[in-house]
Amino acid sequence: MSACQEAIEVQGTVKWFNNSKGYGFIGRDDGPDVFVHYSAIAGDGYRTLQEGDPVEFEIVQGPKGPQAANVLKAGG
Repeated sequence: MSACQEAIEVQGTVKWFNNSKGYGFIGRDDGPDVFVHYSAIAGDGYRTLQEGDPVEFEIVQGPKGPQAANVLKAGG
């Protein structure tokens, strides 16, 4: 068995993100919303997202289903 998982690269828009809880959801045009945890946001320092931010990310299988990984703010 391989522990390797295929990641799917997609684009979406932040639906909401709760800074105090450190998580939120990203909406996609071609599928269901995806859970995002602050640890999946690329960058140094304080990592957060704002509602409406366009983002690029990978979808990986988390413990409770699909979730975002390697989240980058689009165009930045």
